[in-house]
Amino acid sequence: MKMSPEEFLDWPSKRITLLAMSGAGKTTLANKLPKAKWFHYSGDYRIGTKYLKEPILDNIKRHAISVPFLRELLLSDSIYIANKITVDNLAAVSSFLGKLGDPALGGLSLAEFKRRQKLHHQAEIAAMNDVPDFIHKADDIYGYKHFINDAGGSVCELDDAEVLENLAKNTLIIYIKIPPALEQTIIERAKTDPKPLYYREAFLDEKLTEFLALKNYSSTEVMPPDQFVTWVFPELFKSRLPRYQAIADQYGYTVGADDIAQVKTEADFIALVADALAKQP
Repeated sequence: MKMSPEEFLDWPSKRITLLAMSGAGKTTLANKLPKAKWFHYSGDYRIGTKYLKEPILDNIKRHAISVPFLRELLLSDSIYIANKITVDNLAAVSSFLGKLGDPALGGLSLAEFKRRQKLHHQAEIAAMNDVPDFIHKADDIYGYKHFINDAGGSVCELDDAEVLENLAKNTLIIYIKIPPALEQTIIERAKTDPKPLYYREAFLDEKLTEFLALKNYSSTEVMPPDQFVTWVFPELFKSRLPRYQAIADQYGYTVGADDIAQVKTEADFIALVADALAKQP
C-alpha cells in the first residue's frame, strides 16, 4: 500500500505491518500504542497458538512421557499438558523449532530439523494471510479503530509474493531499519544467548556445508547445537537485511530503529510514519 502523508494522516482506520529483525523494537513499539484504539496482531503468537499448537504440544508430551513418573500420569489421563504462549513469551514456539546438532546435547537430526522448519514456514504464511480477516474481526467484533501487525522476524524469508501482496493490499508496510551500531549489539546478544531460528532451506544447506567443513565435523550429528546457531546468526542477519529493504522498496516504507526508539506516544508514531512517507517516493 502506497499513500501520501496527507492520505495517511486522514486515514480513519490505520492498518500497519511492522517488519524488522528481532530486537529492532517492533513489539516494544506496538505496546506503546493505546490498547483501547489499536488491535495488536502478533504473527508469532498466531503461529504458536493456532498453526503449530498441536506439534508444539506433541513435542512437549514426547519429552514428558520419557519421565516414568509423568508417563504413568499422562497415560492414565491424570494430568494434561497445555501451552502458555503469550505475545511476550514465545518460548514454546522457539523450543519447538529446536537446534540442529548432537542429540546428546539436545540437538535435532537434520531430517527432523528440516521437518520443523517446513512446518514453521507453512505456519508463518498462514498467519500472515490471516491478517485481512483479523482486521475485519478487530473492527466488527471488538470495535478497534486501528490495527498493528507485529510480523515475525523471518517474514522476509518466506519467498512468497502472494503473502507480501496480501499484506501490502491491506496494510501499510513499515520496515524498521537497524543502524550499524545496533546491528553489532543484536549479533553479540545472539552469541551469548543463542536461540532457535527459522532458516530458508537453501541458506541452511549452504551455511551448514560451510560450517561442517570449517569445523571439520563429519555430520550434523556430532556438532554442538549452540555452536552452529552462534556461528550462523551473523550470516543470517546479513542475508536478511537486503531482503527486508527490497520488500520496503517495493511494497512499503523505511524508518530507522533509532527513530523508533524515540517514540513515546501514538502521536509520535503517527508523525514518524508520515515523515517516512514524505521522504520516500
